Amino acid sequence: MSDNNNNFPGQPEQPQGQPAYPAQPEQPYGQPAYPAQPEQPYGQPAYPAQPEQAGYPTPQGYPAPEAYGTQQGYAQPAYPATPPRTNLLAILSLVFAFVFAPAGIVLGHISKKQLKTSGEGGAGLATAGLVLSYIFTALYIIGGILMIAFYAFLFANIPSDYSTY
Repeated sequence: MSDNNNNFPGQPEQPQGQPAYPAQPEQPYGQPAYPAQPEQPYGQPAYPAQPEQAGYPTPQGYPAPEAYGTQQGYAQPAYPATPPRTNLLAILSLVFAFVFAPAGIVLGHISKKQLKTSGEGGAGLATAGLVLSYIFTALYIIGGILMIAFYAFLFANIPSDYSTY
């Protein structure tokens, strides 16, 4: 191996004075490396004519080709967008509807107000939490009234004279 050649190991040695790789043809600035395709004479298109341009009628039952528009390639599939974050208070509203309904009402209204400005998800959860909280609060109130009425009925019917027993 000679020292004056700049060959890499494993490459065959080149004779003196010849480059290791063939030279690329030099092109003038702004000129393409390959010649342009010859133009069609008289302004004819380089692609085959459409049926109606060639004098053929369009087949029955099919729209004319111009109805399809220009043909473009297939669109690349888009990545699915990440779903928006769910508002924490909307989740807590639904949870507190079962645990302590008045707190669920408060949290539901606060989360509805936040959802209008934040762009987060969870409007359905907040609505469900509000509806359930209102239903359970109404049931608590009705149950409390019935319990008070039941104890009032019991205490009203207690005999005052225990001598008969």
